[in-house]
Amino acid sequence: MPSEFQHKFQGELQSGLRELEARQQRRTLAEIAGVNLCSNDYLGLARHPAIREALVAAVSDASRTAGTGSRLLSGNAAAWDELENEFAEFAGCEAALYFGSGYAANTGLLASLAGRDDLIFSDALNHASIIDGIRLSGARKFIYSHVDLGMLESSLRRHQSEPGRKLIVTETVFSMDGDVVPLREVLWLAERYGAGVILDEAHATAVHGPGGRGISANLDNAENIVATVHTCGKALASAGAFVCGSELLKQHLINDARSFIFTTALPPYMAAQISAALRLAQGMDDQRTLLRQNSQRLCATLRAHSLDTAKSTTQIIPVVLGANEEALCAAEFLQQRGFAVRAIRPPTVAAGTARLRFSLTTSIANCDLDRLAESLQLWRNSQHRSIAAGVRVAAL
Repeated sequence: MPSEFQHKFQGELQSGLRELEARQQRRTLAEIAGVNLCSNDYLGLARHPAIREALVAAVSDASRTAGTGSRLLSGNAAAWDELENEFAEFAGCEAALYFGSGYAANTGLLASLAGRDDLIFSDALNHASIIDGIRLSGARKFIYSHVDLGMLESSLRRHQSEPGRKLIVTETVFSMDGDVVPLREVLWLAERYGAGVILDEAHATAVHGPGGRGISANLDNAENIVATVHTCGKALASAGAFVCGSELLKQHLINDARSFIFTTALPPYMAAQISAALRLAQGMDDQRTLLRQNSQRLCATLRAHSLDTAKSTTQIIPVVLGANEEALCAAEFLQQRGFAVRAIRPPTVAAGTARLRFSLTTSIANCDLDRLAESLQLWRNSQHRSIAAGVRVAAL
């Protein structure tokens, strides 16, 4: 028999799940099937034989198959030091520090660089890991409307004379709208108002910029960039993330970033997988061009059908439908036609902006993209017929 506490506790959890179901916001775990439009494996490296071979060889040669402790205790290895140097060279910076996940990188970075006397200016569509990192820092936060540089400048100007460190934090490729930050303008504002800039390159790493180095690569006004975060679990088909910046920043994080200090290191053989993916990705300009062309073509087709793709200019293409029910219905329709698609609903996106989110990869054939656009149009036509039939019945 459950205790009185457990009975009440379980009932509260069940009530919360029912509320999510009523709002059509309950999430479930399921293995996807069909043409995969949910994957962040943008360059198709997750199935590349060279990465598998590098990983198998590293496991075979490994002295241990576990991290055994945090890197400050027993978990460090020469492989991690070598990989961090390799990634720093790729990112064009002095140093890089590896974290076990992009979430850990963002929370650890922000919480260690800002405190209650500091000010953080954050784009409204920044990832949850950035939002949580700001909360953990205790800094004063100022949220500006998505890529609204006028609002950002007004906020910077209003607080210009206040003491404390000022940081602007933004994604470079936004994970839900698929648009790109106007980075040169953001950096100009940072210079004018004495702020530093932190960039999350998660969906740009290995996909955008020269050699896949990201949106921030080769800028001529990058002096105020404090740090960039590059994740490995997307286009690099691995795991973890790097915070890139100065050697001094790296040493600060080693001593102050709690998500680094108190996390057991990943097994050192993982470094071989990341290194192999990084070397491959740097030579995949043709695949990056193909991905860009396919994305532009699909986006143009969807817009020609009067579908709302926000301001996407990248491999992430949303189709904003509004209501949760509509997004779920469209996702089910496409799933029945062989597409692995999920409805994205609040709180992941703002209320009233439920959507489908297509993540394009080089593994998706052009014929499947054509069929996707046709299927989505078929769904729209079926919705219009249903509405028209409802109107006729109501009129009788």
